Amino acid sequence: MTPEDRFPGPELPDSGPRHQQDLDVLPYGSYYDPPEPDPGYGYTTTSGYGGARFLEQHWPTASQPELAPEPAPEPSQPAPHRPSAEDPPTIELGPTLGELAEELNYPYPQPEPGEAPGPLYVVGDVHGYLDELLAALHQQGLIDAEGHWSAGRSRLWFLGDFTDRGPDGIGVIDLVMQLAAEAAAAGGYCRALMGNHELLFLGAARYGDEPVQSTAGTASFLAAWRLNGGQQQDLERLETHHVSWLSRLPAIALEDDHLLLHSDTTAYLEYGASIAEVNDAVHHLLADEGADEWWDCFRRFTKRFAFRGDAGPTAVHELLGAYGGRRVVHGHSPIPYLTGSTHLDDGTPPHVPGPYIYADELAIAMDGGVTMEGRLLVARLPLN
Repeated sequence: MTPEDRFPGPELPDSGPRHQQDLDVLPYGSYYDPPEPDPGYGYTTTSGYGGARFLEQHWPTASQPELAPEPAPEPSQPAPHRPSAEDPPTIELGPTLGELAEELNYPYPQPEPGEAPGPLYVVGDVHGYLDELLAALHQQGLIDAEGHWSAGRSRLWFLGDFTDRGPDGIGVIDLVMQLAAEAAAAGGYCRALMGNHELLFLGAARYGDEPVQSTAGTASFLAAWRLNGGQQQDLERLETHHVSWLSRLPAIALEDDHLLLHSDTTAYLEYGASIAEVNDAVHHLLADEGADEWWDCFRRFTKRFAFRGDAGPTAVHELLGAYGGRRVVHGHSPIPYLTGSTHLDDGTPPHVPGPYIYADELAIAMDGGVTMEGRLLVARLPLN
């Protein structure tokens, strides 16, 4: 019996045809890779990156019904998206946090004296696949069949990248905002990090085709957003409360000795020596700086693969030394790219049995490659 037989994931609905996912690209032609010399690793990998391994242990088994609720009824398939050729509307960033404080700030009840906090879960990149997200959250017992919070005092963190490539990015954002309110009312919480696609999406909404200048040349947010799977219907449905919520997401967080990041990069160190400094720097940049600075931030957080290879554990230790924690948990780089298990020539989907632990077991990758017929991963921490 294979690990997948013993620890199956949820039966995911089909949101429509998917294609081989390219890594994020910039308008001048290639994904943003660190400029350091190639240390000798490529895409063909097995399990040799510092003791890397897949983690299947957390997936529920038939003998643990309390951890494996029945799958939700399969939602109906949405109509395939056809991007419009029209220019998108210009959307302002919306009111300040003070004007939305009553709407956005939910009380987080503290544990009673001697009461331990609820279990901690993380969600990898969603990229607009709302139906798959609903199925994965329901399979873990975090929501009920109607899509409402059912996990009591549990804690849930999304690792960023809600939109682009998939059919309903705004639906994903609406769900996360709804769960944040419902979880708080139940004594738990649902929170989220800012990914590079949030930076790109907000930049496209604010700056459109306005030229931006960076060290790599002139480009525009709108061009880069479309190039990276931006969905016109998401931009058309974006409202001021979405923008206000997205623009105030933290870039980095620490929970139970898990350093939560979106991107597998050390670029966070360029924005501050503490978690508070990094988050304040990003928020200040989005509020007050210009398009060029915003673009440069997007480029930096689009770097990837810093934790692979012989130097990977050292890169992780740099982040842990600055921000605390014993392990990094990240999204951004699809596990099939980390393991070299992307689509085969015959079109076979990539094999993603679960989260991927690597870099001497200091890093956990959570982007299961849902956009390339992998999996949308939801896992409970710690993973052993």
